[in-house]
Amino acid sequence: MGTAAGAGALRLPGLHGYAVEFSPYCPGRVACAAAQYYGMAGSGSLAVLEQNEAGIVLLRSFDWNDGLFDVTWSENNENMLVTCSGDGSLQIWDMAKTKGPLQVYKEHTLEAYSVDWSQTRGEQLVVSGSWDQTAKLWDPAVGKSLCTFKGHEAVIYSTIWSPHIPGCFASASGDQTLRIWDVKTPGVKLVIPAHQAEVLSCDWCKYDENLLVTGAVDCSLKGWDLRNIRQPVFVLLGHTYAIRRVKFSPFHATILASCSYDFTVRFWDFSKPNPLLETVEHHTEFTCGLDLSLHNRGQV
Repeated sequence: MGTAAGAGALRLPGLHGYAVEFSPYCPGRVACAAAQYYGMAGSGSLAVLEQNEAGIVLLRSFDWNDGLFDVTWSENNENMLVTCSGDGSLQIWDMAKTKGPLQVYKEHTLEAYSVDWSQTRGEQLVVSGSWDQTAKLWDPAVGKSLCTFKGHEAVIYSTIWSPHIPGCFASASGDQTLRIWDVKTPGVKLVIPAHQAEVLSCDWCKYDENLLVTGAVDCSLKGWDLRNIRQPVFVLLGHTYAIRRVKFSPFHATILASCSYDFTVRFWDFSKPNPLLETVEHHTEFTCGLDLSLHNRGQV
């Protein structure tokens, strides 16, 4: 991956990062959702960073009165982002403006922990996941949620759209399951008992519409084929604490990255007999956010 070679750093004093996401439009531009005091109290901040010849610079920052736990870029406006926060609300921000947010949607009754903008063209939909055990579907142009998805029996940590199947998303939960949903039907489509521990993260393979990966408190990553969920396709072991986030590579069908409360980021190729490619130990605290650039192969 060439990760260790070109690492850059920027400090946000007093804030702990929870999520990072590369802009789908501007190479080297990253949004970071952050919170004070590990999200347990205090306020939050959305920081937009850009890497140039001088290093990493802070382009824009917006404050919110509660911790921000996730961020997603709009797929139809390069300046628009959505965050979600500890007060259960979603915020829409416009980078072209100095103040914000443009809109606030508050329907979740507990922490909103995950937010994702749909990948398929022709629909502009956002999905959110909350500690209130529900996922909600939003159209950013509409002032209220379009639909609420119930079924999880514990906190939802992650909600991610399929990059292949319109209107389909996955959710990972403290109830130890990975679930697949279709926005056209209110009930759950598929329930996968993925781990014997809380599942904190999931992601879809960019090259195989039936393949997902989960990361859990049991320190393992597991791959799942939706056509046969009895056994995982692969199990990746090596992290020593809970896995906080996992992402498939946009460039390689079998490569993925994970970050953990063990302070490391690890790169894997599940097709290899020894799947662990690299362990990066740049961070000195919990590593919560992770993304892989769509523009620059190997940039994380």
